Amino acid sequence: MIDKAKKADIGAVAADALDSVGEIGESSPENTWTAISAAISPLSVAKESVAYSTELLKIAVGNSDIEPEKGDRRFNDVAWETNGFYKRLGQSYLAMCNSARNVISEDADWRTRERVKLAMEVTTSALAPTNTLLGNPAALKKAFDTNGKSLVSGFKNFVSDVRHNGGMPSMVDSSSFTKGENLAVTPGAVVFRNEVLELLQYTPQTDQVHAIPTLLIPPQINKYYFTDLAPGRSLVEYAVQQGTQMFVVSWRNPQSEHADWDLDTYVGALLEAIDAINSITRRKKINTLGFCAGGITMSTLLAYMAATGDRRVNSISFAVTLLDWSTPSMMGMLHSKNIANLARRKSRRNGTISGRDLGRVFTWFRPNELIWNYWVNNYLMGESPPSFDILAWNADSTSLPAGLHSQFLDVFMDNPLRTPGEMEVLGEPIDLSRISADALVVGAIDDHLTPWKGCYETTQLLGGDTTFVLSNSGHIASLVNPPGNPKASYSLGPKPGDDAEAWLAAAEKHSGSWWEHWASWVGERAGDKINAPKSLGNKRFPELHAAPGTYIHE
Repeated sequence: MIDKAKKADIGAVAADALDSVGEIGESSPENTWTAISAAISPLSVAKESVAYSTELLKIAVGNSDIEPEKGDRRFNDVAWETNGFYKRLGQSYLAMCNSARNVISEDADWRTRERVKLAMEVTTSALAPTNTLLGNPAALKKAFDTNGKSLVSGFKNFVSDVRHNGGMPSMVDSSSFTKGENLAVTPGAVVFRNEVLELLQYTPQTDQVHAIPTLLIPPQINKYYFTDLAPGRSLVEYAVQQGTQMFVVSWRNPQSEHADWDLDTYVGALLEAIDAINSITRRKKINTLGFCAGGITMSTLLAYMAATGDRRVNSISFAVTLLDWSTPSMMGMLHSKNIANLARRKSRRNGTISGRDLGRVFTWFRPNELIWNYWVNNYLMGESPPSFDILAWNADSTSLPAGLHSQFLDVFMDNPLRTPGEMEVLGEPIDLSRISADALVVGAIDDHLTPWKGCYETTQLLGGDTTFVLSNSGHIASLVNPPGNPKASYSLGPKPGDDAEAWLAAAEKHSGSWWEHWASWVGERAGDKINAPKSLGNKRFPELHAAPGTYIHE
């Protein structure tokens, strides 16, 4: 990787982008360009060169119709329409972007095509005129209006990011957020702790609660509190207000000495947590809810329980979880033995792989939104990054132990969860079709990490009755989706068959949040209402620490 100390200008960040894409492609930038040449035919280049030259002539004489796509905020300033120089500059850039996209052959296999599209996107986004002071009329105006103070502030922001953020522009100002004070504040307590997790039980907020409790299993790569953000934006708070007895896993942030932790470790820890829930609630059954990679872990837990005759799980819910990795997606471009071997070696050498390393790759999937938007805001405009709870949570990443990381790579590369017996947990072969509990599966229509059609495939792998819910928005925004948002919606359709598009065509769109449908669905499978417990835990599992616990701070 490029020496972080040398990232002192826009070119260095662009070079880092190509270096990251090189890792995505085949472990080196040179191999990325090999993939590009394989997906671009000389004939398409020749044709597009003529079209591009023709368009440049139109731009020069003022006859071009090219304009930014709706929602492209880079060109919001009025100068891009009224100033002849900037109008031609913007149109020339957009014409280049169009030509770059047009030369990619649709005949290439989808993984190669996605890699090339990403390489093109990273390159063209770095070349946007708005990333430079002279090419950004809004930044020039602000520099003039502030007598250069905006540039001084921008330089200070830049130096801070070089020193403290690996040379990348900061996405968020987290200084106004404190876990336990204005994040993760739903009342509750840690009622069980082992080496791997803390189990949080939340204080009931209704006089009566459903008898069967729900266990929420978050992904290991992020801290759990995206499910418990600020009041009014917390799924945990909402569920408790609906009379659900909520228990949530807070994973420990593993260090190098935990390198051997794998699915056996995590499933074993979850089984201990379930024992504690059964004891505290005096109920033999629980419902479970798994998010993203937590859903993958949950599926192996459920398959193990099915194999051993353990029927304690009454219903299951998955949110933005891929169990079948054959669906075309942006993630598919990472499907490479070279990438997998490189990643394994790195995590084995360090004992863990950091969330920052993983997040860095995913950030380049959307360079305009997640890189250059903040470059312009922080450095050219001299503004502080936004103060936003979701972004603050996203920056508070955790690590994956080498053992679990290697198994997740196996799931991604070999797709073993789709084939019964291809994978074992705690000595038992995994067969998802033996999971017979009712299941609710949630996908998100604009999810670029776990595309909805891939999430939909989960309904075809499980052995019980399944319901599919398609939420609006993307990967994270679909999860932090409280009722009351006028833009929120979700779709419900018939019993899921083997054709996702047919399901979508028959589905009916509903206003509101999928949280509401989930709460109703799980409530029907959570038993009768009983008086809410007056205290948390019990003699065997007493309160150990007030929520949000201790592991959240590691």
